[in-house]
Amino acid sequence: MAIKDIAAVARSGLPLKRILNSIARRTARVLQAAGCAVMMLDPQKKFLIPTGTYGLSDLYLRKGYLRAHHSIPAILEGKAIAILDASKDQRIEYPQAARDEGIVSILGVPIFGTDGVVGELRIYTHEPRRFSSFDREFASAAAAIIALVLDKETARQSLPQPSATTISPTTTQPTRQTVSRLRHPDFSHPSEAEFARLLDFYRIDWLYEPRAFPIKREGNRITEMFTPDFYLPEMDLYIELTTMKQRLITEKNRRIRLLRQLYPDIKIRLLNRSDYAKLLAKYGYGPLAAAKVQGISRVLFNHAQIQRRVGTLAKRISRDYAGHDLVLVGVLKGVLCFMSDLMQRVSLPVTVDFMGVSYFADAAGEAVTITKRLDTSIEGKHVLMVEDIVDTGMTLKYLLEHLADHKPASLKVCTLLDKRIRRIVDVKLDYVGFEVADEFVVGYGLDYQGKYRNLPFIGVLGPAPIPE
Repeated sequence: MAIKDIAAVARSGLPLKRILNSIARRTARVLQAAGCAVMMLDPQKKFLIPTGTYGLSDLYLRKGYLRAHHSIPAILEGKAIAILDASKDQRIEYPQAARDEGIVSILGVPIFGTDGVVGELRIYTHEPRRFSSFDREFASAAAAIIALVLDKETARQSLPQPSATTISPTTTQPTRQTVSRLRHPDFSHPSEAEFARLLDFYRIDWLYEPRAFPIKREGNRITEMFTPDFYLPEMDLYIELTTMKQRLITEKNRRIRLLRQLYPDIKIRLLNRSDYAKLLAKYGYGPLAAAKVQGISRVLFNHAQIQRRVGTLAKRISRDYAGHDLVLVGVLKGVLCFMSDLMQRVSLPVTVDFMGVSYFADAAGEAVTITKRLDTSIEGKHVLMVEDIVDTGMTLKYLLEHLADHKPASLKVCTLLDKRIRRIVDVKLDYVGFEVADEFVVGYGLDYQGKYRNLPFIGVLGPAPIPE
């Protein structure tokens, strides 16, 4: 009957957060537990974010997001894990917070999505408890229902939306909730919403009010907490926003000084509107960098995403060519950024060479001719053709045939972008960074009339400039 009640809630049509809260409440009551939490992985699978809770205090929830691979990591491997004493178990990331909350035993079960574990359901008790097989089976059944709810929500969000005009950092609706599509924070000040929109536009991952730091105590009692507004995981940086009012700046500076004294490893910045524009410009983003991004309608892949993917490709290449000398061959000029980053991450001795091509129209349509040939012989060597983007495949096919005539030991292709929808000639791509839609993309070496190569990200060229 209890599972039927949870299933009925899942079908209720209520907002997602209310459904998850209700499932957490019913699960806790059936298992006679003190509390329950539905926690979802952020896109980088670094943090567990509470998205539905019952019976847990606000202070406990604000202790900080759990680092996914430090807090009972075996759950992410698909296992149900029981903790008898949370205050002493080394797999618990915040044992003092558990003691303050009165949490003794914990049961955690994975929530499975289409790509593996996407989150966890955790049950908390105030007394030592050895969870029974019924407890585990019921929690797993509740987690399975949560997975169905999430699949339904994902399907709903993937439905076509009303057409929109060019996206910009000042658009009222964020284009991407980078941390989790389930989290819709209520910002306490318009400046926070504005900052979040800028981060969303440039696809910079962020967490809103991710952790509350105790900065003052009286004996064992916490008397003052400080919760920075944002955390930027890629920069490992906390951000506290402020207005130009001196009284607020003075108070926030006091808190930040205390934070730095108590937590010397934490990096934090106090920013006003002008400051955070300068911060984003430092990384090539934001209104102060408008000269570089004029006309970009949206960002497809930010610099951090590109670097992660390049690192992944380099690891695969290093593994596949272990024990062999490798020649990387690129076509000027679009491949420059990708080639530079890729060759630095390949952990093998490599030789790098470049070709140049030009295009012209003939009776049969567009054709290609080689304007710069290789400087070194590739006969008997393992060659990896490195491309910035592959669309029709016609140029690549021509170049591969040309290289094959030089009798390399092997010949494969690595491309950063694959515009498969435009493919005319079937060519095999052995290593692919990202697949893109039929849009004109620029940045990270890709250009439009010689411009935009120096963008640190890959964006879609749009008809309208980004407003300052």
